[in-house]
Amino acid sequence: MAVTVLNHSLIKHKLTNIRRKETKTKDFYQNVSEIAGLMAYEITRDFPLKEVEIDTPICKTIQYELGNDIVIVPILRAGLGMVDGIRSMIPTAKVGFVGLYRDEETLEPHEYYAKFPDTIADSIVLLVDPMLATGGSAIAAISMLKNRGCTNIRYVGLVGAPEGVEALSQAHPDVDIYLAALDEKLNDKGYIVPGLGDCGDRLFGTK
Repeated sequence: MAVTVLNHSLIKHKLTNIRRKETKTKDFYQNVSEIAGLMAYEITRDFPLKEVEIDTPICKTIQYELGNDIVIVPILRAGLGMVDGIRSMIPTAKVGFVGLYRDEETLEPHEYYAKFPDTIADSIVLLVDPMLATGGSAIAAISMLKNRGCTNIRYVGLVGAPEGVEALSQAHPDVDIYLAALDEKLNDKGYIVPGLGDCGDRLFGTK
């Protein structure tokens, strides 16, 4: 397991835009999508390739293609804001969906929706959710994916708290974590500090 915080000037610039409380829904959504695309470029750097023979206008040649199917799995609903940005970099990627709700008494996450491509067990899975706060939703979603045979899973988030990183690392030490930023802590309401507020509400204008 590795935790990678992407040190990229454009990512930091766009993170500043989404942290600003004045940023409106349209610009917030656009910046989240663009950050996800920039992250995809970095995360896929070591994806395995396979050789293919093709014809150029000049001759036959051996070149390279991605060796595995890629499946993006957003955790509903905030994860949806990252899908388009990643697909702009990987147009062939398929998309699955995970819906979770939190039990008001136990605070444990429970599945209410799941839909995946048939090939997901043999694919590289990018589980996307903008905020890694307590880690509960990510841990539950990864367990769901593993129960469906997935063995190559990477968590992709925008902003994480140390508490969430630690919890996810303990629960699923085989899953690499990629973040655009690692923030200071969680406050007493479970929000990441300094964070960016409720990402789902800001993405879809449902405050």
